[in-house]
Amino acid sequence: MVEFSKLNAADFVGEDDELDEEPGEVIESAPPLQVGEEREINSLGLTKKLLKRGIGWETPEFGDEVTVHYVGKLADGAEFVSTRDRDKPLIFNLGQGQVISGLNHGIITMTKGETALFRMPSELAYGVEGMDGVPPNSSVQFEVELISWITVVDVCKDGGIIKKIIEKGEMMGPPGELDEVRVKYTATIDDGAIVAKTPEDGLEFYVKEGHLCPALPKAVKTMKKREKVNLVVQPHYAFGDDKKDSNTSFRSFPQSSVLRIDLELVSFKPVVDVTGDSKVLKKILKEGEGFVTADEGASVTVRYTAMLEDGTVFDKRGLDGTDAMEFVTDEEQVIAGLDRAVMTMKKGEHGLLTIKPEYGFGNAEVKQDLAIIPPISTILYEVEILDFIKALDFVSGDIPFGDDDLKLVESLRVSCWLNTAACCLKLLDFHRAVNLCSKVLDVESSNVKALYRRAQAYMETADLHLAELDIKKALETEPQNREVKLLQKSLKQLRAESNKSDAQIYTTMFSRMTKDGSTATKRLKIDNVENNNKPLEEVIAMELEETAVSSQPPEEGVAVDSS
Repeated sequence: MVEFSKLNAADFVGEDDELDEEPGEVIESAPPLQVGEEREINSLGLTKKLLKRGIGWETPEFGDEVTVHYVGKLADGAEFVSTRDRDKPLIFNLGQGQVISGLNHGIITMTKGETALFRMPSELAYGVEGMDGVPPNSSVQFEVELISWITVVDVCKDGGIIKKIIEKGEMMGPPGELDEVRVKYTATIDDGAIVAKTPEDGLEFYVKEGHLCPALPKAVKTMKKREKVNLVVQPHYAFGDDKKDSNTSFRSFPQSSVLRIDLELVSFKPVVDVTGDSKVLKKILKEGEGFVTADEGASVTVRYTAMLEDGTVFDKRGLDGTDAMEFVTDEEQVIAGLDRAVMTMKKGEHGLLTIKPEYGFGNAEVKQDLAIIPPISTILYEVEILDFIKALDFVSGDIPFGDDDLKLVESLRVSCWLNTAACCLKLLDFHRAVNLCSKVLDVESSNVKALYRRAQAYMETADLHLAELDIKKALETEPQNREVKLLQKSLKQLRAESNKSDAQIYTTMFSRMTKDGSTATKRLKIDNVENNNKPLEEVIAMELEETAVSSQPPEEGVAVDSS
């Protein structure tokens, strides 16, 4: 209605232009209004009287599309405008200058179904000009019922993709860049013609790979599961670049068209980058129980189907009559990719792993029970974690163990000690790391991890000789161990730096001794000459003899400056 939406300078006061407060901010620490209670709700003179309580606690924001009924009156009660007379509510966007400023700032304090009376000065209403039925500089009042609203989101903050939330989703979401989503949509242009539509059950795509047009994945990343929205997409986020999805058929239409998409995010499967380099990806097919994951050193039971990218199955465990696999994580009992992924899984979780060669079987050709794995193969594991026992829980309880269980307990204790030693190294608690590794070596004298980590700790405490012994023993057990070889190289560098430092200390010390000795000789020579105690020739002979003695080779083990 024109009278209702007549604008003045205050109409455009928005989120960034409010004079002294945030839009819609109520008096600090004020309790909720009670029915019949009236209160000033901002410093500009806007008051609100609650007539009927609404539903819930959510309120609309600037930009949202609201549907309201209203009756406008002057201060003396004379009515000048009403939507109820024609039984047709008003629909408009808050904060866009479509209604007077006082209504914008009042409605953002309302909940769905609420009715309130707002009184406002002329500065928040029709100002010095007034309007038909409203004299200049008049205070006015509006009785407003907030019927509903639609949340409106400017997805890219540039007006290119406007999202209206038609139906709110569940708590799960939004999906991430790596996730696989299932969506339903119908895309139309201004004349209502359908240009693209999904099958009844929707379709799946990975967010990072995109689909249909640039706007779709951008919008999906702001949605929750089961959320339904309407998108208004400007040409540069639609098909302005002439790039169409190769999997979708489109009718011919102008490339400058504004695209309208009714979109539902049906579901999505989270994809986790396990190793941080996209070389082990875990797509969660079924969520597990609780929040606890297997973690390092856990005894896990899994079943899986392992296959090549073309679907060729090369191994199965726990399926089709085969036994499930049991192993201890972080003990190199399975390939690194499977090991790392399982440590992120919860009990009952079912996932699909994509493992690059670096975390799989590398450059080797590997013969498995059901097929041969070619070199440099990316492999897939569809795996379910049936059960796990965290190492610390297993070994710390007062449980009587049989002979077979004792072996497992011993293995878990070793795993716990090793993992705790690794933590101690990160926390710079080197002496405790040494003690824990020594416990492991008391049980397994050639445990390479224990020797490696104890050597690291010894190097940090400058016990280089002990570090060298541990490294030597580790290489005797695993001569090709890359990490141990790198540590050996670091030890050599550290020893060289230590020797250089020692040499500098000795050089400085002997230089000072030589200087002091030379000064004393010169003084003695002068004293002897002056006092005629000895002839000058004898003094010179003494000096030459002392110089010859000082030039003798140093004793073994004494470092000198070779420059």
